[in-house]
Amino acid sequence: MTSPPPRARVAAYVIRRHPSPALLVFDQPAFPEAGTQVPAGGVAPGEDPERAVLREVAEETGLRGARVVRRIAVDGRPHPETGQPRLTTCLLLDGPPDGPAEWEHRVRGDAGMRFVCRFAPLPLAYPLADAQDAHLRRVDPRWAAPGEVAGRPDGVRPLS
Repeated sequence: MTSPPPRARVAAYVIRRHPSPALLVFDQPAFPEAGTQVPAGGVAPGEDPERAVLREVAEETGLRGARVVRRIAVDGRPHPETGQPRLTTCLLLDGPPDGPAEWEHRVRGDAGMRFVCRFAPLPLAYPLADAQDAHLRRVDPRWAAPGEVAGRPDGVRPLS
């Protein structure tokens, strides 16, 4: 029996560089067990990762005006709870220089899910859910994940 193909996903590292570097993250008050995350989600059939990541950022945080800079890595780790295969393209985005440092966003269509969004100072003081911070060091070595040791997570292919 063959395993299903991996689910195509994207993860957004939206960095606001002024007044000091910060990463866009969010929490879901209705699901505190989900932990602090970066915007991420599925890639629709025929959708390229750059378009998908901008859509996911807007859907989950309401943030508009971010700009894709480059792909960082392709992460092949399975889903942490279900073990289902997934292939996540991690992308670096420049965040808009203005706007609030913290805000609340309600998602249309997902039963009004509420996200509490903020730009967290880099380097992060705590790890993100599902090791979503594992690739920050590829953007800037000073932003290595909290407690990260040398090496890379299993299933990760760097992009040259």
